[in-house]
Amino acid sequence: MNGCARDFVFPTLNGMPPIVIAHRGASGYLPEHTLAAYERAIEQGADFIEPDLVSTKDGVLIVRHELNITETTNVSDHSEFAARRTTKVIDGTSVEGWFADDFTLAEIKTLRARQRLPFRPQQFNDLFEIPTFEEVISLAKRESERRGRVIGIYPETKHPSYHRSVGLPLEEKLVETLKRHGWADRTAPVVIQSFETANLRALRKMTGVRLVQLIDGVGLGADGSPLPGRPYDFEAGGDSRTYADLLTEDGLAEIRTYADGIGPWKRYLVGAIARAGADESEAKLLAPSSVIRDAHKAGLFVHAWTFRNDPQYLATDYGGDPLEEYRQFYRLGVDGVFSDFPDTAIAARAAERNQ
Repeated sequence: MNGCARDFVFPTLNGMPPIVIAHRGASGYLPEHTLAAYERAIEQGADFIEPDLVSTKDGVLIVRHELNITETTNVSDHSEFAARRTTKVIDGTSVEGWFADDFTLAEIKTLRARQRLPFRPQQFNDLFEIPTFEEVISLAKRESERRGRVIGIYPETKHPSYHRSVGLPLEEKLVETLKRHGWADRTAPVVIQSFETANLRALRKMTGVRLVQLIDGVGLGADGSPLPGRPYDFEAGGDSRTYADLLTEDGLAEIRTYADGIGPWKRYLVGAIARAGADESEAKLLAPSSVIRDAHKAGLFVHAWTFRNDPQYLATDYGGDPLEEYRQFYRLGVDGVFSDFPDTAIAARAAERNQ
């Protein structure tokens, strides 16, 4: 695998095809963040698999989209854990449920994963364990060797300020784990992402792997542009800037001092107008923004999220065809896409290559 890592060429700003990042694995088909979902994504041809990282009570990095494991596991069926249901304030928001940092790894391993979205397949619920970060790395390396191609990992540090506040910082464990596997510099098939900024700045001093500043939104305004919200470390530190401010010329230049790319919600690239409360199937697209061009000018690659086949996530302009959405973003020059359906993203990429 070391040879594969040395041969890895990261496709960015060099005319190479956009990469396909399996968002929580092939999560459109199987429960998210399970080894089965990652294996399916790899079978479908994904370039990267994306593990979101949270910590257990005993400091082990496991893979869940949120610290709150209520919706994505069968923890509610375990009477022995009933008393651990609680309320926590995470990133300034009060949340009720069961939380990974109240469980040891041994206890987490007694749980099984569930499909969070009711309109996706439910027959695989309660079949798969919750994987550790180590297990995901082992899978990526094993499959890279078996298939003769490099499969990268794209970990996200979830709620880094919260984790550090409770004595379970993610960054040191993450970097230590990557180093142990020989992944410490830009030859590594690794990208670390975060919605916060301070931990990315810290990571820049700790590792040479590529870093991505995620750009979030909290909805769409009346004019079709994203309502940006703010990185939590900005809120906690009294910084009034929003994610939109990070996409200005000055903001992008600042990101370039500590990161290699941006991961924006796709609505920052192509806005959409929809009536209040409507899903995206009723949204009408606006003209593309200049974000991709501006980011490239600043020397940053752009990996947009999230692309899904489910009809309610497809703007009306695409006529119910998810391939049309990918084609638009590929032609706009995006460097990568996060997809719940990697096979569809790859099919659209292949079709564009054959044009």
